[in-house]
Amino acid sequence: MFELAVLGSWAEFAIRWLHVITAIAWIGSSFYFIALDLGLRRAPGMPAGAHGEEWQVHGGGFYHIQKYLVAPERLPDHLTWFKWESYATWLSGFALMAVIYYAGAEFYLIDPARADLAVWQAVLVSVASLGLGWLIYDRLCKSAFGADNNRLMVLLFVLLVAAAWGYAQVFTGRAAMLHLGALTATIMSANVFFIIIPNQKIVVADLRAGRTPDAKYGVIAKQRSTHNNYLTLPVIFLMLSNHYPLSFGTDHIWAIAALVFLMGVTIRHFFNTMHAGGGYRWWTWAATVLLFLGAVWVSTLGQPAAAEDDDDLAALTPAAARFAQDPAFEDVYWTVVGHCSMCHAREPGWPGLHWAPGGVALETEAQVARAARTIYLQSGRSHAMPPPATVVMHAQDRALISDWYRRAAAAR
Repeated sequence: MFELAVLGSWAEFAIRWLHVITAIAWIGSSFYFIALDLGLRRAPGMPAGAHGEEWQVHGGGFYHIQKYLVAPERLPDHLTWFKWESYATWLSGFALMAVIYYAGAEFYLIDPARADLAVWQAVLVSVASLGLGWLIYDRLCKSAFGADNNRLMVLLFVLLVAAAWGYAQVFTGRAAMLHLGALTATIMSANVFFIIIPNQKIVVADLRAGRTPDAKYGVIAKQRSTHNNYLTLPVIFLMLSNHYPLSFGTDHIWAIAALVFLMGVTIRHFFNTMHAGGGYRWWTWAATVLLFLGAVWVSTLGQPAAAEDDDDLAALTPAAARFAQDPAFEDVYWTVVGHCSMCHAREPGWPGLHWAPGGVALETEAQVARAARTIYLQSGRSHAMPPPATVVMHAQDRALISDWYRRAAAAR
């Protein structure tokens, strides 16, 4: 019979796989259409209402593409909508966040040293912040302030940096960066769901009814698409950040996030200008490198303090306390310390390591109890850790960990 921990791990893998696949589809189509839009050229003989055209070659064939700013005189029977990639990316991303950060809130989401929240409170803050962030952004876009897109994007940058700072006051560093990415992705997907697709449907409905569509709907959709274009690369960085402790486990993650958003602007500016026929703005890559080095430097500032209860068994949640109270815990603890703490320490002793892999320290009893599921999956159920070339863990040690986890997990 499958164990809950094993099923949970494979469910996480399956959802992550789906999320990556759908994100590739969404980002790929988004970047393609931005490049296509910027590369359109006027040409003689184009149909009435056509804004521009482009010829492309791919897969041994030629493609002739024309764009209408509002709509053609006659709507074709077959019309392809690019929307499901966006919806599937957000839904799978939210499902992944629920599986990892909501179901594992005590380990990944909540940091008692920052905000001592109950699980339900942390989840409520998480969900509410995503909805509130979209509402604020949407209202700004629809206000008189949003009429100037450059001004609006500067304010959006400021608000996203403020959100990064706010998340860092409430959640773990890992969760703060992830939530900033989730907030940005929510804005992007909501743009598609609430603005871009509905506006396109209005235009289609008008055309089929014999009415002349209003050009304003295309202008509004174009603004939101531009925002999505510049936010895509930072979202990818933020989603990957949870694998790299120096990006999420330092004092000033809000500043790192600010530099990442600016890098997204410089990189996209290079490609957007190139596709629009404006040449190669190589200075943008120099600026990107400087911004990246700035993020590296910021990650070295200060020294994050360990949580006050990091060594306190009495401060464990009931779920984690079960593992510390098991009769075999002492033997498991010394097994883990003997095999893992050379690397998984606040100051790793293994040559070349400057921080604990994955940001997980396994030096104290409380740390081992909190990481019980991870230890079980990495060293009990599988042979992923420790790396075979570093420390040999015998079968009886892995069996000890497996038996301990299963027994304590069943003691509910």
